[in-house]
Amino acid sequence: MTGSRALAVAQTCPVTGDVSANIEEHIALTHVAAADRAQIVVFPELSLTGYEMDLGHALAFSEDDPRLEPLRLVAVSCSVIVVAGAPVRIGSQVHIGAFALAPERTTSLYTKHRLGAFPESARCDGIVPPPEASVFAPGDRHPLVLLGEHTAAIAICADIGNAAHRQNAKARGADTYLASMFVIPSEYEGEERRLRSYAAAYAMMVAFANYRSATGGLATAGCSSIWSSAGDLLVRLPASGSGVAVVHDTPDGPRATTWVRSRF
Repeated sequence: MTGSRALAVAQTCPVTGDVSANIEEHIALTHVAAADRAQIVVFPELSLTGYEMDLGHALAFSEDDPRLEPLRLVAVSCSVIVVAGAPVRIGSQVHIGAFALAPERTTSLYTKHRLGAFPESARCDGIVPPPEASVFAPGDRHPLVLLGEHTAAIAICADIGNAAHRQNAKARGADTYLASMFVIPSEYEGEERRLRSYAAAYAMMVAFANYRSATGGLATAGCSSIWSSAGDLLVRLPASGSGVAVVHDTPDGPRATTWVRSRF
């Protein structure tokens, strides 16, 4: 189908601070997405390290970091764009970033614009992560990703709460919104409602990638999802297990598939 999209969201179970293990999971899930002919697969916020504030500086990636090479290779071999999250050092500052690794071996970098913080009510086992601004600097990079005749914009978690962010994405021609996130159970309903409403209000297909095991000391909600440009739910992964959900545009309307595994 001319102009069709094939989007995938990957739901991961991160190993705290173990970049190599997390890359292995990314590669495995990318192969699953590619087997269903996805053009792009989106991973959660800070997916390569886990949402670990105390490790952000120690594990920070450079823009041409050699640790990304296995993901570049799988992007090439599978002909799929991989959007993976990591702390990224640019000059003297460390940002929350998302690398978009393309089959052409090009790499673009999105940096989170709006830093967030979890409320005290999110405390689990006496832990609540520190505010992101105490560790990271806000960024301003906002590359678009081309998907054939479609254009995608990336957002990282708290960015979706900034009206100017999605308005800017739409004004620049985006018809697809890729939300790389870390959502805890108590905040899931609100974030789900927000993303669904954006899909309908801006006529954008919206993809939401979330974790499905604890990270940063907090439980996670799973339920990674994709909504149509009319705001209809097309696919949702369960609240448990790592996995991949894929949506294809077809002449007869969107077609969705899911693949779930308890853990890699």
